[in-house]
Amino acid sequence: MTVLRLPDIAAQISAQAQPALDFVGMQQIALPILLDGKPMDCRVDAGVSLDDVSARGIHMSRLYLALEALEHQPLSLSAVQRVLHQFLDSHEGLSQRAYLNLRGELLLKRPALVSPLAGWKAYPVTLNTRLDTTGFHVELQLTLGYSSTCPCSAALARQLIQQQFVDDFAGKSLDHADIIAWLDSSRGILATPHSQRSEARLQLHLDPHQQRLPIRHVLDTAEAALGTALQTAVKRADEQAFALANGQNLMFCEDAARRLHQALRQEDGVQGFHLEVLHAESLHAHDAVARSSWQR
Repeated sequence: MTVLRLPDIAAQISAQAQPALDFVGMQQIALPILLDGKPMDCRVDAGVSLDDVSARGIHMSRLYLALEALEHQPLSLSAVQRVLHQFLDSHEGLSQRAYLNLRGELLLKRPALVSPLAGWKAYPVTLNTRLDTTGFHVELQLTLGYSSTCPCSAALARQLIQQQFVDDFAGKSLDHADIIAWLDSSRGILATPHSQRSEARLQLHLDPHQQRLPIRHVLDTAEAALGTALQTAVKRADEQAFALANGQNLMFCEDAARRLHQALRQEDGVQGFHLEVLHAESLHAHDAVARSSWQR
């Protein structure tokens, strides 16, 4: 019996030269990744450039199969770089650039501020990588949430409380017990400053020669710089500690952006960054935004 050879349309050579293509590949490939010792459900984009203008297409199955190497080892830049080299080796003569992008959510267990409770927080993570004739390029994107209390609103609230105190105690002798009782009443907290759930978006250009991805360290550094990271499981003591942290870390979006800028500049392995902070205003129907960039 004659066995017919399976056709390979992509390998056919076009009689007429066509334009080169920047990217040909696949998006949203499901892939389990081990990151920071924990499994992460990722969506992956994999592709190469098509520089041979006479070629009909690329071999997408070769890209797909090369991704299997990432399933069996912790995610590292060296592992990603080896996969990108495999992309190019399997498309020798066709492609000069290879791309591998990963998106997922890293789950980290975070302790409460005071009590022994702890809970899980999800941090969106995107890793964009490229290998070309100029070398290996790495961009890490992280998103984290925090609380921000408006300094202007806090000052206005304090002024109202001060005025109420003057009105209530005008012409009276001050008694310590009366003052304590007043502070514990609704009149002692006549007004409160407005706070909002806020978000920091970090886009970092990494040194491609480092072995470990500094994801957790960058997240810890950013949350420490802001001082009011969103909480998970809490008791009343934690809620009180969170209120204290907000009161001691009043910040406009400009303040948050500057804190993060200073912290990220000290990070080893970060060659540059673009950051954006977004304060989803509770006073206004619009958001307050600040951005900052730096290049080593």
